[in-house]
Amino acid sequence: MDNDEVDDSFDDLLAKIEIPTVPKVPKIEKSQSSSNINAPSTSTTTTNGATSVPPSKTAPNTHCILVNSKQRGNPVLKSIVNVPIEFRDDIIPDYVVGRTSCILFISLKYHTLNPDYICQRLKELGKQYELRVLLVQIDAPEPHSALKNLTRITLLTDLTLMLAWSAEEAGKIIETYKQFEKRSPEWIMERVESSPHQKLVAALTSIKPVNKTDAVTLLQNFGKLENLINASEERLSLVVGLGPRKASKLYKTLHEPFLTK
Repeated sequence: MDNDEVDDSFDDLLAKIEIPTVPKVPKIEKSQSSSNINAPSTSTTTTNGATSVPPSKTAPNTHCILVNSKQRGNPVLKSIVNVPIEFRDDIIPDYVVGRTSCILFISLKYHTLNPDYICQRLKELGKQYELRVLLVQIDAPEPHSALKNLTRITLLTDLTLMLAWSAEEAGKIIETYKQFEKRSPEWIMERVESSPHQKLVAALTSIKPVNKTDAVTLLQNFGKLENLINASEERLSLVVGLGPRKASKLYKTLHEPFLTK
């Protein structure tokens, strides 16, 4: 089949997956609350007439990455070294990295051999979790067709697609999601420079190959932007650390017209 030809072999299965339309609640917390409040207490009578209560499932450690027990032996776990992990039998996703965040993991080779697998997993997951990540390890020589396939699935089922090119990279991605669990979105947003001097430095460093040190040195030498713009190429080349190549590029950029005909 042509690599650009769309594979519709499991569209029927995709159609049966219910696309989340309401906020999703993690099954972990829901099952715990329901078991604590609604579940009747059960007891077992022993031979001597005493009763014993079956032990309940322990609450998950919120500081750990919760790992589905089926992931034991996965090489990605070797790269998770900065966050503790806890194996659980009572979670549906492969990894739970936050109260409302989970990760499904699949290698591209496995997806090629079992194209329906991820759809079945999504049916089991249902509407749980607000952030649902599909982490794909690229381990196939020709990944393009399979990735198109997985991209369609993520678009239809409210998934975030993340790619890793090794087990080590996949492990670090899982670890990072947990480490950033309580970070605000502003933490990774680009910092907007506030002072005029900082804005000028940022503007000058956008001219390759001028770096931040060059920009600061230029402003110290010329005092203000007007003097810098009016300086000759020869004068610019005399600035310590700038040199003829940077001076030529800077002079050319500063004297290019803003509008093109």
